[in-house]
Amino acid sequence: MTSINRSRLALALAFSLLGPAAAPRPPPPPPHDDDPKILDRQAPYQGLGFRPGAYVSGGSLAGAGNVQGTGLGGVILSTLSSGHVSYESQGMELLSWMPLSTLGGDAFSGNDCWGYVSGSGREYAIIGTSEGTSFVEITTPSDPVLVQFIAGEPSLWRDIKVYQNYAYIVSEGGGGIQVVSLSQIDNGTVNLANTIFSGGTQDSHNVAIDTTSGYLYRCGGGSNQGLRAYSLSNPVSPSYQGSWHSRYVHDVQVVTYTSGPNAGRQIAFACSGFGNGSGSTGVTVIDVTNKNNMWVRDQFYYPNAGYSHQAWLTEDQQYLLLNDELDENGQLPTTTHVINAGSINNLSYAGSFTNGNNAIGHNLYTKGNLVFEANYRSGVRVFDISNLPNATETAFFDTWPGDNNDEFNGLWSVYPYFPSGVVIGSDLERGLFVWHMGDPKVQLDIPGGFPERIDPGGQAVTVQISELSNGDLQQGTERLFYDNGGGLVEVPLVSQGGGSYLANFPAMACGTNLTWFVGARSTDGILWTLPKEAPYNTFDSTAAVGEIVVFTDDMETDKGWTVGSPTDTATSGVWERGDPIPSPGSTQDDHSPNGTLCWTTGINGDVDNGITTLTSPVFNLSGLSDPIISFWLWFRRDGMAQAVDQCRIEVTNDGSNWVEMERIKAVPPEIDGSWDWKVFHVANWVVPTSQVQLRLRVQEDNLDTFVEALVDDVKVSEWTCSGCTSSTANYCNSSQNSSGQAATIFSTGSPEIGLNNFTLEVSGAVPGNLGQFFYGEGTSNTPLAEGTLCVDGGGAGIQRLQPPDQIDAFGSVSRFLDFNAPPANSGPGAILAGSTWYFQFWYRDPSGGPGGSNLSDGLSVSFCP
Repeated sequence: MTSINRSRLALALAFSLLGPAAAPRPPPPPPHDDDPKILDRQAPYQGLGFRPGAYVSGGSLAGAGNVQGTGLGGVILSTLSSGHVSYESQGMELLSWMPLSTLGGDAFSGNDCWGYVSGSGREYAIIGTSEGTSFVEITTPSDPVLVQFIAGEPSLWRDIKVYQNYAYIVSEGGGGIQVVSLSQIDNGTVNLANTIFSGGTQDSHNVAIDTTSGYLYRCGGGSNQGLRAYSLSNPVSPSYQGSWHSRYVHDVQVVTYTSGPNAGRQIAFACSGFGNGSGSTGVTVIDVTNKNNMWVRDQFYYPNAGYSHQAWLTEDQQYLLLNDELDENGQLPTTTHVINAGSINNLSYAGSFTNGNNAIGHNLYTKGNLVFEANYRSGVRVFDISNLPNATETAFFDTWPGDNNDEFNGLWSVYPYFPSGVVIGSDLERGLFVWHMGDPKVQLDIPGGFPERIDPGGQAVTVQISELSNGDLQQGTERLFYDNGGGLVEVPLVSQGGGSYLANFPAMACGTNLTWFVGARSTDGILWTLPKEAPYNTFDSTAAVGEIVVFTDDMETDKGWTVGSPTDTATSGVWERGDPIPSPGSTQDDHSPNGTLCWTTGINGDVDNGITTLTSPVFNLSGLSDPIISFWLWFRRDGMAQAVDQCRIEVTNDGSNWVEMERIKAVPPEIDGSWDWKVFHVANWVVPTSQVQLRLRVQEDNLDTFVEALVDDVKVSEWTCSGCTSSTANYCNSSQNSSGQAATIFSTGSPEIGLNNFTLEVSGAVPGNLGQFFYGEGTSNTPLAEGTLCVDGGGAGIQRLQPPDQIDAFGSVSRFLDFNAPPANSGPGAILAGSTWYFQFWYRDPSGGPGGSNLSDGLSVSFCP
């Protein structure tokens, strides 16, 4: 089968590749005892990350997949089976993610970020943490590499800005201004060149640089700290020039006007207030041209002010966009304030915009007609601001799975100014994220669909590669990557012209399982793969000659699933088969390409107040060595994180003892918003018997959360080396009977004659009546009694299975078809390998109409040896 996650970002990195994570240090003491950030602190995320380019085609960790003798495929599968993180996104693709544990310094939390481009054009992310500052090369965005970590005073707050070849770092923990030389960063060296202690108190909340005038400004830190200005005429040794302390300044942008009535004036737009910034909070426009005489041009207040946190001008300097950190209080949604800034002597309120969620707005930066906002628990949000004060959200990547609550966790800051177009973000608990925004520069596709079965003698699979713009593809990087148990192997794709390539799989022993993906790089170094997020997400195929299909169900008819168990307590959202209804946690479409129905918990509201259980019919898997159960699952929860919200996937081989194969939990949650293909090798969990069943239990115990699940397109099968492919398929239509149902025929066990474990099943018939299974060589569609005759006897005639069967109290009946007894093994009804027969069930229905009987639909079965 194929292990593929089509739309969800499922990321995993083996602990053995990263090394063990040290226990996190406790958080440093807060400089502001009442700061709500301290109240919301959570431990840093441990262990998982995403560096797809590190392991392939000469990446920084190429070959590390063989650490401790484990192939990359084995690492991927073992890690994915133990847990992964899912992120919601739109219009932004994760290129890499480095957790705090990989950034050096044993950090408890992350904070600010900035960027640097060296003279050679190589790009670097700079991220602050509770213990210092990390410098990471992202020139190859799929393979970020830590260059160096510079320790600093421990603090939750750290801020960084860059001027020429120097980074300037300040902290609420003190330590003045750290001056870090970046001149040798291309050679792997970053030096702490100087530390500046002038200018009074040594702690600062933020640092700003007016690159046009060459001045640096420390702001905040301690109580009632305003602005402290430094000349960067000698960049390695900033010299203190003067200060302004009429109000506390939390953050500031300083610009030099180059035209108009203010040409030559250096103007600071300060988010300010009294005390620690919360008193009379607003925006102060300060003329800082004369460092010995800084003076206020305007003082501005906006509606619903809680704490004026950070603001940034649009590129035309006509508007100032502001995030207030304390106005999202459970009532006001995430709000960006729009302030007219065309006249620096008379700011005015233009309005505000929101995307409607509840997360706290934190740091934002404008670039062209876009604004990039780091909004804590809702991650990075990108808005089109070409029509202010109105703005439209165009892209997002949510780094906090589970909710968008107004709490101080998640994304702290974002930096969108790299020439390559790469965007980075810094997260309190999760570290450094690197994103691509927009359409993929290189798109890979398998026109014929990925093969679940690979020919043991070798097989060529066609891959189509297209470019977003001509020249985006880095020629010669097109690769097939596979692991059939001996470690990752790279094979160049063979060009066929016109963007078409062949992925050539080698010959391998029948029964071999292999994980694989295809990929190519764009000229900017990004590794693009199919499936997405490879090598953490892969195709999973088997070298086999054929497939034995034991059971399939597209849920368009009822094949005997059971709802409920003695432990069920849910008062709404109970499983039922139907056409899903769109809702905040569900989809309006089932998964089947040509169907409309699935099993869902969301037709009459989401799951509330406990558990709801869905159990499959019985599968006869005795005699099979490696049967596989696969199905498509949609599971989603929204709202407050609750450990009880979960979906358990279980299996039994005796109807009593259930084994949990996977538990999808809310902490950490698997928030999907898409169909996910689940694949389980039954023998890994229980011995295959004649009594195997699948069970899904969805639980929700918090009315503030929204939990829904959907299941569709179940298949039970086994790959074979016999050269025969067996299959079952329903056809024809059945009619409603007097019990209000339409009888459905299906099978359990295997159509492989040698196993002799094939059983015909019917559900939805009229309880307590007699019926009879029969079969023939052809199909029909002829009205008969109250139903439709779907079987034609052909030259062999109709074969009736004697004696007739009694329908049980649930409307179900089963008949074992013995391949060693007539008519299955002799005479005109003999079932031979390679033959196809058509089965149906007739049954009495005295109350169903004048015909007095009815029929199920038809079942087509192709048999193997």
